[in-house]
Amino acid sequence: MEKDFTEADRYYDAQKRVKEIREFYEHLTVYVLCNPIVIVVNYMTSPEYLWWIWSVMGWGMAIILHGLKVFSFPPFFNKKWEQKKIQEILEKENKQRLESNHGNKFE
Repeated sequence: MEKDFTEADRYYDAQKRVKEIREFYEHLTVYVLCNPIVIVVNYMTSPEYLWWIWSVMGWGMAIILHGLKVFSFPPFFNKKWEQKKIQEILEKENKQRLESNHGNKFE
């Protein structure tokens, strides 16, 4: 079932998508600019323990997940998955409603 989009709907969706892409690049820029500072602070305060690695790896994983979401690469939780899940829930609710009304002729 394909939805007909008006020009305004398509513009709104495109605008939303551009905002998501811009936010990803902002996130990536902050990551690239802040991590050298984190590394320098680590070497200045406690060079015997390299804790900056955990910061870079943890934040890096968040960047990767953010990029996968923005650029629609995840194998699950995408629009197709959402539509399928919505249909499953609606069918389940309809079935339950029919079963509950089955014996009651006044409803």
